Amino acid sequence: MNAPTPQATATSPAETLRAALAGLLDGLPPRQAAQAVERLIANYRGRTPTDAPILRDRADVVAYAAYRMPATFEAVRAALGALADAAPEGWAPKSHVDVGGGTGAATWAVAAAWAGERPVTVLDWAEPALALGRELAGGAPQLRGVQWRRSRIGAALAIESTDLVTVSYVLGELTEADRRSVVDAAADAAEQAVVVIEPGTPDGYLRVIEARDRLIAAGYRIAAPCPHSAACPIEPGTDWCHFSARVSRSSLHRKVKGGSLAYEDEKFSYVAAVRFDPAPAPSRVVRRPQIRKGQVLLDLCEAEEALRRETVTKRHGPLYRAARDTDWGDAWPPQSAE
Repeated sequence: MNAPTPQATATSPAETLRAALAGLLDGLPPRQAAQAVERLIANYRGRTPTDAPILRDRADVVAYAAYRMPATFEAVRAALGALADAAPEGWAPKSHVDVGGGTGAATWAVAAAWAGERPVTVLDWAEPALALGRELAGGAPQLRGVQWRRSRIGAALAIESTDLVTVSYVLGELTEADRRSVVDAAADAAEQAVVVIEPGTPDGYLRVIEARDRLIAAGYRIAAPCPHSAACPIEPGTDWCHFSARVSRSSLHRKVKGGSLAYEDEKFSYVAAVRFDPAPAPSRVVRRPQIRKGQVLLDLCEAEEALRRETVTKRHGPLYRAARDTDWGDAWPPQSAE
């Protein structure tokens, strides 16, 4: 999925974040960092909800920030890019609350998606995560006014009225009842949009679908990724809707996972729901395009609430050239090829 164009500044939020993360591991023994990462991976990809913060201390938080924050940032930035594409021209959130934001990856992604400063509050139950998030944001002028507040993410969650609420990579940590409460609190608080992002696993997709249904029931319209606000056309248990964001691999990634590639792909599921009238994609590419000799195969989710494979061949001219450049998660057809 294409990310929003970085802001035209001397140093973009993405570059500032990479620089801030670069020195985090200094002084942390590699073995301790690797062990913390392995435990965090098991928690974030597991199925066991918890009623306590996953990020327990400075070592956990540093490991998380160095290992997971770049991937979370890229996934959220991609989801926000799709929201921006579906919003009216010139629309931007005037305020933002990041629920379960931890070290603030979604806050950085919002800053990358829309220029300018805005009131931002990050809510999380892990004080070490908030402390490190505050430390990292100190190097970004547009984030220096962010409020970092400790809050229990669950049934008692209170969110102040705001334009945009993001809930990223947190629902999987919660019980079913708490997930419902958090999504309902986000729906009540947001005046413009709610964006929910989860890992691109079958369970992550199911959590996103549950959130999507609750947001629609609360009167929201779906801006992305779906081309419609009707039921998801995927038959339960047969598949799951997810996308991919390219992430540069840090030294910690290489230490933990091995390998020589300078990047990896973060799989994620998401929904962007809005209170205004969106202009969703005519259809969405929901699998990696298959490029073959003289043709491109595109798996699409369509506005008619159906999944369909479209074959684009050389005889389609500009549309074929556009198909060859189309990526997983993109809108189809691109406006330039219509």
